[in-house]
Amino acid sequence: MEELQKQVIAFRDERNWKQFHNPKDVALSLSLEASELLENFQWKTSDEALTINKENIKDELADVVIYALLFADEAQIDLAKAVQQKIKKNALKYPVEKAKGNKSKYTEL
Repeated sequence: MEELQKQVIAFRDERNWKQFHNPKDVALSLSLEASELLENFQWKTSDEALTINKENIKDELADVVIYALLFADEAQIDLAKAVQQKIKKNALKYPVEKAKGNKSKYTEL
């Protein structure tokens, strides 16, 4: 993940775009890209969307990850460590014995 983040930052820096990348605007862009990803599924089943829009879905997902990496850089968050910590928190909220095969939110387990 660190190498990928370095590549994204190098791409940004080669274009002198850091000046436009503050946490608010990068978070906003992340949300917009997630919406563009979601748009591929509008009025389609998951299977239809993946069959018809696979290439665009791949591009939009990449944009989401790129903005997540940029946000982590701007906010000085170690993204790999944050994901690992979140998995630990989720493991406490969703213990296997209660959550396995169950789609309920942790407050309903």
